[in-house]
Amino acid sequence: MDYKYIDQLLARYWDAQTTLEEEEILKAFFSQEDIPASLLKYKPLFAYEQQEVRTGVLGSDFDAKILSMIEEVAPVKARTVSMAYRLRPLFKAAAVVAIILTLGNAAQATFDDKTDGYAGAAVEKTHEGAAVALTDSAVIDSVQHSSIDAVPMSGTAILK
Repeated sequence: MDYKYIDQLLARYWDAQTTLEEEEILKAFFSQEDIPASLLKYKPLFAYEQQEVRTGVLGSDFDAKILSMIEEVAPVKARTVSMAYRLRPLFKAAAVVAIILTLGNAAQATFDDKTDGYAGAAVEKTHEGAAVALTDSAVIDSVQHSSIDAVPMSGTAILK
């Protein structure tokens, strides 16, 4: 038997040029039992409707089930809401406002008093230079116990 027409329909099907009637012909052909081996690989593609279980059909008792679900009374649980629970968002907002006002007041207080200012601006030089750094050491100093001798410093400053 010659299946040239089916091959042509398949070629048009893959190019998306078939009509609904031609697709019905392909479905009818692949629903048969005797299909050549060369076309057997396309059978699951066109015979899916026969293999699919029809679960989308509503039963005769569908209306009764829906009406029983609608008429079923659901218990309503009443709960008491305390005043503190109701005012909790207000408490949170008040806390945020209090924090912002406190931080703003603390930042403004340092600028009101001109003599106080920043502590770093009034710091004077408290050391004499490298000589103080070399002589001022803790009781246990790793530099004193090492085998590296101190390099004598010249009197001229390296950085200007």
